[in-house]
Amino acid sequence: MYRRLFTMTKKSSSSSSSVQALYDLCKKTFTSSGQPTSSEAIQTLCSLLDTISAADVGLKEEYQDDDRGHGFFGLNPFNRVGRWAQPITYVDIHECDSFTMCIFCFPTSSVIPLHDHPGMTVLSKVLYGSLHVKAYDWVEPARILKSKKPVRLAKLAVDEVLTAPCGTSVLYPKSGGNLHCFTAITPCAVLDILAPPYLEAACRKCTYYHDYPYPSFSTGTGDEISDGREEDYAWLAEIDTPVDLYMCQGRYKGPAIQI
Repeated sequence: MYRRLFTMTKKSSSSSSSVQALYDLCKKTFTSSGQPTSSEAIQTLCSLLDTISAADVGLKEEYQDDDRGHGFFGLNPFNRVGRWAQPITYVDIHECDSFTMCIFCFPTSSVIPLHDHPGMTVLSKVLYGSLHVKAYDWVEPARILKSKKPVRLAKLAVDEVLTAPCGTSVLYPKSGGNLHCFTAITPCAVLDILAPPYLEAACRKCTYYHDYPYPSFSTGTGDEISDGREEDYAWLAEIDTPVDLYMCQGRYKGPAIQI
């Protein structure tokens, strides 16, 4: 039976102040088009995010109630229905034209597959639990191979486990790991700020990818990796939205924001 991996805590004046301060600073940090006003402003926003806790946004982790708890491979790795029975919960705190504040709550072993953030700056703060992050940036100028399915070369930017409490991570349109994958090591929650938000009409569509080790494809041109570290590179191929991406909408019950 599905058990919730988080509960909402009572509103407090301190948590209300924290969330309100975060919203107010986001308004100052991003222009109306969602672009950061400066690198210093992003660092100031990171410093504030570093102080935000799960309780500040109305969450309380419940590690002991994780029904699945099967680790990366599950009790039966071939039983996909059993492994992915619990959804990732998406909680929207605030969204406007310039930025989105939201929370993702992950059951153990759940995955948000490799995807991009076109033209976006994203700040991520792990509120509780442990999360594995694998992220790439495109190699520029673009290196594209036209095989049965076109692939594009990317370089590994991040491959690590983040465990709360830890600092805020930042990705930019062309650096910091703009294409990333999240895998929950334990039940965990991530507070994200995306600026500007996804918007297909503005060419900010979320695209999913599969990564292939560099030796999987031969360029046939002699144009090899200059630094000799092939393990730091991968070929990425666009894929459809994965059928096992199981996500549901949650309701934000944390402190209200005065807009």
